[in-house]
Amino acid sequence: MRKVTKTLSVSILSILLCGCVPEQTEVGPRNTGRKWPLEPDRYNVAFLIMDRVYNTELTAPFDIFQHTIFRDSIKAMNTFLVADTREPVTTFEGMRILPDYNYLSDSLPPIDILVIPSAEHHLDTDLENDDMLNFVRRAAGEAAYVTSHCDGAFVLAKAGLLNGVVSTTFPSDIGQMRTMFPSLDIREDVLFVHDGKFITSAGGAKSFEAALYLSELLYGKRVARRLAQGLVIDWELEGVPHLVISE
Repeated sequence: MRKVTKTLSVSILSILLCGCVPEQTEVGPRNTGRKWPLEPDRYNVAFLIMDRVYNTELTAPFDIFQHTIFRDSIKAMNTFLVADTREPVTTFEGMRILPDYNYLSDSLPPIDILVIPSAEHHLDTDLENDDMLNFVRRAAGEAAYVTSHCDGAFVLAKAGLLNGVVSTTFPSDIGQMRTMFPSLDIREDVLFVHDGKFITSAGGAKSFEAALYLSELLYGKRVARRLAQGLVIDWELEGVPHLVISE
């Protein structure tokens, strides 16, 4: 009898404790702490990430674009991460990052600017990922601007988006890109190239320059300089080796 009474008491206690736990409500995609929904009247900037993405090519443009929210009287940017999962993505350098959207299963917001950072396998196995390439084609089709950093240009090329477009990539990979895509016009000795909606960057720390260039294009020189100052970066477009084919 004592055993039955003890079991009954535990069961009642469990019910009472469960009743004290507030119901969980999901305010956005699972596994994220971001405030949702996205702020209205802003540019939506999607960063495509995957395992072995390089830190700098992701965080450099992310920092520039996210800091637009601290500038007055401009149309700032919503920045978010998209991947083929909502589980943590591990960068080449070992950081673990939570995507905001799974482009395979989630309903994504309209994308005004698509950013493709470089990843370790952008010269080989990533280029065999048809789901990823199809997402890039769709997003690029609706975006006003598409930017790549370092070997992210290989993704654009494989997706067929650089046909007839002048581009660049990581300096030591220009030869390989020309070999893989012999019909493309790939330039060297520049840090970024702007042709139509596409801005391709040499990557690395110079990913900041490509992001600042787009910021200057959208907001003007004064705002771009303020963004650069906020991150202690010297910014003068005239001093940066670049090529503008068409805007």
